[in-house]
Amino acid sequence: MPKRNATVAVIGAGDYIGAEIARKFAAEGFSIYAGRRNGDKLAPLVKDIEAAGGEIHARSLDARKEEEVISFLSDADKHAPLEVCIFNVGANVNFPILDTTERVFRKVWEMACYSGFLAGREAARLMLPRGGGNIFFTGATASLRGGSGFAAFASAKFGLRAVGQAMARELGPKNIHVAHLIIDSGVDTAWVRERREQLWGKEALENPDLLMPPSSVADAYWQLYQQPRSAWTFEMEIRPFGEKW
Repeated sequence: MPKRNATVAVIGAGDYIGAEIARKFAAEGFSIYAGRRNGDKLAPLVKDIEAAGGEIHARSLDARKEEEVISFLSDADKHAPLEVCIFNVGANVNFPILDTTERVFRKVWEMACYSGFLAGREAARLMLPRGGGNIFFTGATASLRGGSGFAAFASAKFGLRAVGQAMARELGPKNIHVAHLIIDSGVDTAWVRERREQLWGKEALENPDLLMPPSSVADAYWQLYQQPRSAWTFEMEIRPFGEKW
């Protein structure tokens, strides 16, 4: 594959969406810096990418800690110029409002909003001197509306969207593409499958058009990256064929 002298950082490189993003950009020749809370869990992804001829650097990363985010992105940029930073940390929880503890609310905000601010700010700090780059945030249905039981998650996702929108208005004129990808769907992961089966039974898993493959999310990010600056998207919504909206 053709190698590019550029790095893509994936913050929140989980087993599904984050891993597919890393595979997609590695296949396009980028060096990958992948971070997640437990870096040991990145071993299968490292094996896959290296077997395909790609380059990946895997790290344990607590995205809520400023010094770790700074170190992670700085190391990525030193390896090769940071071309893309994708913030993909989860934090999807569901609790009735009376069962939403102060600790849960704060932790979800830290994971899904505050850590996104840290990632975006530090990526921008590295990209601005070069006059270009891309900063992308993973959003959800909860970025646009608060559902029953999702007070903590929706408030954090609303906040992340606001952070991204403010950054896009500030950094766009400086040639940094900031975008927010709303995934209006359950993504085909083990956790989502288990939850849907518990709520609606096994028949809820039979329709292949109701769950989004993680590779489709990665393709959407690649499309955002390829956009010319004469036609940048700040917000893209994606949903599978069978999703009602």
